[in-house]
Amino acid sequence: MLTLMSMFYYICLRRRSRSGTRGEALTSRRAVESGQRAVLPVSVEVEQYAKEVLDFSSHYGSENSMSYTMWNLAGVPNVYPSSGDFTQTAVFRAYGKWWEQCASAPPPFRRTPKGFHSQDYIELGFEEPVYPTAVDVLETYYPGAIVQIMACSHNPFSQNPPTDVRWEVLWSGEPTKVLTPQARQFSPNIKHINFPTNLLRIEVNSSLLDYYTELDAVILRGVKERPMLARYKMPIIDINDLSDSEEELSDLGGPFRQGGEAKRTGNGYFDKLPYELIQLILSHLTLPDLCRLAQSCKLLHQHCCDPLQYTQLSLQPYWGWLSDASLGHLQSRCTLLQRLNLSWIGNRGALTLTGFSSFMKACGQSLGSLELSCCHFLNEPCLEVISQTCPGLQELNLSSCDRLQPQAFTHISKLTRLRRLVLYRTKIEQTAILSVLTFCTELRHLNLGSCVRIDDYDVVASMLAARCYSLRSLDLWRCRNLTDRGLAELVTGCRMLEELDLGWCPTLQSSTGCFQHLARNLPRLRKLFLTANRTVCDSDVEELAAGCPSLQHLDILGTRLVSPASLKKLLQACPRLLLLDLSFCSQIDMRVVQELSGLFPNVAIKKSFTQ
Repeated sequence: MLTLMSMFYYICLRRRSRSGTRGEALTSRRAVESGQRAVLPVSVEVEQYAKEVLDFSSHYGSENSMSYTMWNLAGVPNVYPSSGDFTQTAVFRAYGKWWEQCASAPPPFRRTPKGFHSQDYIELGFEEPVYPTAVDVLETYYPGAIVQIMACSHNPFSQNPPTDVRWEVLWSGEPTKVLTPQARQFSPNIKHINFPTNLLRIEVNSSLLDYYTELDAVILRGVKERPMLARYKMPIIDINDLSDSEEELSDLGGPFRQGGEAKRTGNGYFDKLPYELIQLILSHLTLPDLCRLAQSCKLLHQHCCDPLQYTQLSLQPYWGWLSDASLGHLQSRCTLLQRLNLSWIGNRGALTLTGFSSFMKACGQSLGSLELSCCHFLNEPCLEVISQTCPGLQELNLSSCDRLQPQAFTHISKLTRLRRLVLYRTKIEQTAILSVLTFCTELRHLNLGSCVRIDDYDVVASMLAARCYSLRSLDLWRCRNLTDRGLAELVTGCRMLEELDLGWCPTLQSSTGCFQHLARNLPRLRKLFLTANRTVCDSDVEELAAGCPSLQHLDILGTRLVSPASLKKLLQACPRLLLLDLSFCSQIDMRVVQELSGLFPNVAIKKSFTQ
């Protein structure tokens, strides 16, 4: 075993010497030989708040305001040390596990590493690059969602484009559930890194929280001169460095040679196992482990490169280390690929049109699901390649691809077999979405949340009613111009709807009878969001109780016209109800919430506070 470890260590050092400079190799060698830290001058610690929010995956707020948006994380605190629900904080779009239980949620990818917990992220730029000594996050409501803090070698405010972008994990942990929603300063012990940074990335997982987490500010502390060199650590082998050459295979076989010739040692009884059983065993490995194992022997190389191991491929957990070369390395193995997750990948030049196009042309023929959330390398030629190489595509997620130009979305209409389309926070315009709805008539799930460039949602609703009879879920979060006329057409034509999000749609008024008409026409309804609609009243709630017995999630945050009596009728008539958000409902105080929770313990009744 010691001999094998020594050989593996030798190969790692040799690869390090290939990729690094001669000076880096000598420094690494001296660090290993001395086993000591080289002390350098220490400068005064600098404390700074974020200068700018550079990127994020989602937020609760509107694209045209500052309330509940990620942009609130820039600058000094607005709320801290106060606790509660404040519009001046940064709030992500989702919380809890119930989002994953909805019909519109895609199934999880196999081979996702157990240590990857991130669901959302935000990237922050600071004025001065420093060697970090501490990172403080001011959490003002339901803390505990942060699972990873990372630093980047690239200066986002530099005029020169980076040639090599390096990400380093400063801290990581599992999602937690803090017992109190009170504000706190989160200051984890961070790892020291050997490059200065003024770009931080915070990743969160809100699945264990009882309500939305709210962040107020981020403080980066550090010194401008590197205080010390960390002890040398064995370099991490990433996917870019996993060649399958005969040279590497022969290196690993070195310890088994006798004299000058290789001697066959055999594989014991392992190679006597049925091919399918070996494949089943290997299916439990993560992608990096599978690539490493492919280098151990020819038998496992054959199994690890079998395209059947790559029918599902999620590269999102490795977003910070992937490039064109990574996709090129995997290309020959993914000829039977059916589901692909490239979310968060390729930003700041890591992926190019050439690398993406080459991979899609080789592996897109049988692709049915493609996740591209927050992929800012995407442009119109990329979407054109998808439309040409993925004829059977049924699921496409372009969530928060907010740098795609409006004309690029016209290519989506060529994907006529689409069943799930996510366009949250994109720049799609009226003409493009109407074209998509004209040709993609098999749509089951459509997300148009925060698509602020669509001029007339009534026309979109009318087209949905005329073309997409099988629609199961529709997200119109923060659409600004849907009226009762458009909603009436929608619920009359799409009677199979199970999920409908009309949160923050200010032009819908209960006085028109639109919500009662909705309840009468959607008997399959399981999720309904009427967030921030202050006109929702008792008659609307009672109509939902009478017409929607399968209701599981209801959000009527902000209404002033709903009484405890109508809520009791709803809870009695809808035994499957799991979530009821009553925040800022003026007639519902904490005493009423406690009473209802006692009568219906299976329902998570939400009531936010401000103090």
